[in-house]
Amino acid sequence: MPRLAYLPQILNVMAYTSFKRVVGETSLERKCRLAFGVTLAVLIGLAFYCVYWVAEQHVRNTTRQAARHWARTELMHYHWRVWDDYEQNKLDDLQARRMPFEGLREEMINDLLGDSYEAEILALNNVNSHDITPAPVPTDASELAILRRLYERSRETAKESADSEDSPEAVNITAPITAFSPDGKQASSLYEERQARDQGKYYFYEPVHWQESCLRCHNLLQGDVFAASDVVSAAVAEPPFRVVRVVMNYEDTQRAIIWTQAILWATAIMTGFLSMVALYLIVKYVIVKPLAHLRDVSDEISRGNTQLRADLNTNDEFQQLADAFNRMLRHLTDAQSELEDVNKELDSKVDELAQLNMQLYEMNRLKDDFLANMSHELRTPLNSIIGFSEVLQGIESLDERQRRYARNIQKSGRLLLDMINDILDLAKMEAGKMELRLSEFRVDSVVGAQCDMVRSLVENKNIDLECQVQSDLPLMYQDQSKLQQILTNLLSNAIKFTPEGGRIVVRANRNDRGEMELTVADTGVGIPDSDREIIFEKFRQSNRVLGEDGLTREYSGTGLGLSIVKELCKLLGG
Repeated sequence: MPRLAYLPQILNVMAYTSFKRVVGETSLERKCRLAFGVTLAVLIGLAFYCVYWVAEQHVRNTTRQAARHWARTELMHYHWRVWDDYEQNKLDDLQARRMPFEGLREEMINDLLGDSYEAEILALNNVNSHDITPAPVPTDASELAILRRLYERSRETAKESADSEDSPEAVNITAPITAFSPDGKQASSLYEERQARDQGKYYFYEPVHWQESCLRCHNLLQGDVFAASDVVSAAVAEPPFRVVRVVMNYEDTQRAIIWTQAILWATAIMTGFLSMVALYLIVKYVIVKPLAHLRDVSDEISRGNTQLRADLNTNDEFQQLADAFNRMLRHLTDAQSELEDVNKELDSKVDELAQLNMQLYEMNRLKDDFLANMSHELRTPLNSIIGFSEVLQGIESLDERQRRYARNIQKSGRLLLDMINDILDLAKMEAGKMELRLSEFRVDSVVGAQCDMVRSLVENKNIDLECQVQSDLPLMYQDQSKLQQILTNLLSNAIKFTPEGGRIVVRANRNDRGEMELTVADTGVGIPDSDREIIFEKFRQSNRVLGEDGLTREYSGTGLGLSIVKELCKLLGG
């Protein structure tokens, strides 16, 4: 049962999916045919149904008019027989001569009017009033009910006619008597009809309306005192209610309706078929063919044939679309040509830059090799010079001037050796060959030791050196020698650029991110904002330490100290 509960939803989803696939996922040609076909079928169906309904009503009205005509004919025939019998009763001597013509008269009437109908005058009851011959009462309950309905409607029509004329009389029985008049407007709705399809018969019932001439004639024939001009007598002696029943063969009417229906259906089918054929040709050659041409041109262009153009001469929106397509394609090809030219220029520029980069890389490699080789070549004689200067200082026979020369030689050699070592370290770091030796150590010990090493230098220049190390710093796990080298370079620069009587402060503390910050602040010449980037470049110094001509230097140095500090900080993860 739970699965059956989802069955309507599943069917709705399937129906929606099928409708979407048919309408939304098919070609334009199928969509046009489907939409036009459905619309055309609905319109043709409605139009031909209306035509069929009008034709059927026309056939039925024609049958009804024919039945009304036969009813009039029957009344005339009935009166003819009555008048003839009345004259015959008065002229008894001529009866013998009239008898042979009775059969001939009936035969002539049948030949002229035909025998396709049967007519009879019926009464609602057996009361005989103003009748020469009594009318039969129908035995069928349905026919009796029809007569009662016609009687009630006749009374209502007479009453409405009397009310409309503002007549003081309650009912004027002569008011609606126009059913068989030439205009026939008032009593046209006073009829009943029924169809007996099993018998193939059509029954038409229409009441007989009494006119003044009818009343005068019947009074004369029966010798009554009733006068048509006497309204009071007419109201008292009301004429009898009679109905003419016409029975016609309904098979002809049914065949006419079926034939009309067949003609309409055949016309509708032929119209729909021809419309679909016309729609197919219109859609195929007016809509789909230009679109297919544009699609083929687009496919060829996507394959690389950019010289192909759309060629449509339909003089409509499709031709305008093709012209716009060609303009777009021409613009794209022009833009593509321009892009190709620009790409060629860019390729040539890239090639030039690549060659320059290769040359720079080669020159940089040669420079590194030269520096490394020359540093090694220079380190050996420098070590010899430093060694010999130490030996000279140990000779007791030298005087003070000679000893001073030996100390100058040793000092200059050590400075030159330090510069060579800086160049070698920088070359190793750029080549990625510098190795780290990690270990745990106390930061305050390293800072104190480095400050003690330069204590004699700051005392010579009367510089105040202060160390401020946070007391709760943990052990640091880093390369101690690299940290010492960083601090040594910073202190060397601070001592070099701080004048006598200045002050240097070394701080080591932990910041908010949990990192250790090592700062060296001095009261030296300072660094301009414009030089804060170039001082970390190799062999570069601030413009403030250069002479006015930009060539001489007030302070010695190679310009590698801060470059080495920067590379070492990157190497240590700072």
